[in-house]
Amino acid sequence: MDVTADELAGVVDLFGGLTRAELERALSEAAFRADGTSVDEAVLETGVEDALESFALVAYEPEAADGESVGSDMADGRTDGGSESELLVAGPTAFPIVPDAAEDVPHILDVEPRRPNRNALGETAREQFVADVTAAIDAGDVDRCERLLDVSYDLEAWAPIDLATERDRLTEALE
Repeated sequence: MDVTADELAGVVDLFGGLTRAELERALSEAAFRADGTSVDEAVLETGVEDALESFALVAYEPEAADGESVGSDMADGRTDGGSESELLVAGPTAFPIVPDAAEDVPHILDVEPRRPNRNALGETAREQFVADVTAAIDAGDVDRCERLLDVSYDLEAWAPIDLATERDRLTEALE
């Protein structure tokens, strides 16, 4: 089962956020329901990384103040470098779409809906954005700088953050 960034965002948005292991389980259930297939872990990981790079997904470490309890029954042997409690949430560039076979996933998975702290989530996205801007400018990647300039407006509309300084850096780098 191949899924787009918008479909990944649609699945995590059903819950307010999912860990990578929970997302894999959700997509495995959807794939099985759709046509009896399974999810290729490498393809899924590439899809998640691409969605994170494009800000269709944002990786977020919930705080105790969020009132979230992320289970400790995650898969062992993680290779993504994230913590077991890191949530993937639908990001500012996503147009979340729930894949056809995934509409019943909330009834199948034993995952309570989550409500990430918007301020902390915005700060996490801002930090990632600043790191991406710095990397794109340092690499002289004009295409990435142009995409990030567009994303900056989406991020500000999505979260309570100000990216004017980063936009100035990008504009200067593009001149």
